[in-house]
Amino acid sequence: MTRRFVVDAADHAPRLEAVRRRLFLRNGLSLGALGLLTGCNLQDGDAVDRVLWAMSRFNDRVQAWMFDPNRLAPTYPVSAITKPFPFNAFYAEDSVPDIDGADWKLEVSGLVQDRTPWTLQRLRGLPQYAQITRHICIEGWSAIGQWSGARLSDFLVRIGADTRARYVGFKCADRYYGSLDMATALHPQTILAVDYGDKPLPPEYGFPLKVRVPTKLGFKNPKHVAAVFVTNDYPGGYWEDQGYNWFSGS
Repeated sequence: MTRRFVVDAADHAPRLEAVRRRLFLRNGLSLGALGLLTGCNLQDGDAVDRVLWAMSRFNDRVQAWMFDPNRLAPTYPVSAITKPFPFNAFYAEDSVPDIDGADWKLEVSGLVQDRTPWTLQRLRGLPQYAQITRHICIEGWSAIGQWSGARLSDFLVRIGADTRARYVGFKCADRYYGSLDMATALHPQTILAVDYGDKPLPPEYGFPLKVRVPTKLGFKNPKHVAAVFVTNDYPGGYWEDQGYNWFSGS
């Protein structure tokens, strides 16, 4: 007689998520770092997690030290644009937020002099820059797209941001959130994208505002941005708080 066993994946979801997070963190460790794990019982979740998180933060510091604010990400001709550019989010495409651009305003807070909200029209009044760059997803795929908008550095100057602060954070209409180191925020290719190609951002690509950061992995490019803040307190991020490396340069 053949016996069949039915496993309810929901019952094991917390354990599976813990394993996935640990495997992700381990991928970024050097051999020397892995050596630190040899004294740990791999069944001891707290001990392993502490080492993995410590090494992830160490990797962040090393990447930040190596980051060159004057080095540009590669750019491409129009003929290289991926068509269609793929949709990517932590939810299905039919769950993309429905935002009224006429009523939308970008909230500003933190270490800035001017906290006046910004409309789309006002953002478009800043000098606009276009770029054709590669989006590199941590899942292993990449695609080339064309975005345009104001440099984040120009925006930070206009609001009187303290550019000596450590972080620029973002909150989004779809519950996503993220943050950048100040050096990356001031990079000339980091833009507040309001257009894709020659048209306003479509909803699936982040309408009304997407932060385009070609020097970072894809999950560091938040969409549907609703608020910007400048801070010295570590803001984390949607995926970073689940185990992803925070700096995540591409």
